[in-house]
Amino acid sequence: MSIIEKLKWRYATKKFDAAKKLSDAQVNTLKEAFNLTALSYGLQTLKMVVVQNQNLQDQLVDVSFGQRQVADASHVLILCIQTKIDENDVDAHFETIKSIRNTPDSILDPFKAQLHTTIKAMPLEKKVGWATRQAYIALGNLMTVCAIEGIDSCPMEGFLPAEVDNLLKLDAYGLNSVLMLPVGYRAEDDMFAEFKKVRKQMSETIIEM
Repeated sequence: MSIIEKLKWRYATKKFDAAKKLSDAQVNTLKEAFNLTALSYGLQTLKMVVVQNQNLQDQLVDVSFGQRQVADASHVLILCIQTKIDENDVDAHFETIKSIRNTPDSILDPFKAQLHTTIKAMPLEKKVGWATRQAYIALGNLMTVCAIEGIDSCPMEGFLPAEVDNLLKLDAYGLNSVLMLPVGYRAEDDMFAEFKKVRKQMSETIIEM
């Protein structure tokens, strides 16, 4: 299938086949896709929690408004933002650049100083909003990769973040959950799989100048 055909094949899976599991290679592909997501300033202030634990997945149903996808999916990918974003993240980022590219400080220091100033001046509320928007970029990237790889997925905002954080003890990692993406294989009797996509005509959504 072409990439467009695969995107048409994709849908928000309502019912997963609990007996079908992703291979380790498929899960590693999704991990790498997450890690390769293009993010603002190159700072990676996100982490992805990969849940493949039936007990935890069953408990996630109660904090996800009864949505069974989290229990029946092969894995549940939980996109999280750091509870603290500061100059230490900037320093770590530029150290990584130096170690990988051997870029001299004389070139990096002006950009590093500028980013220090930007992050330091950003109030907490703005940092949270900014980091959350980065999580949506990662979510979109993961959904596209899933479609390409023939993996079903269901993007979810409908859950109680504080309850998920508590269940998974995310405070120990300095994280807050913001999005979930159950992944696996659609059940044969998921009627939503056969529904035609409902989208506006491109003439209504695309403006050419």
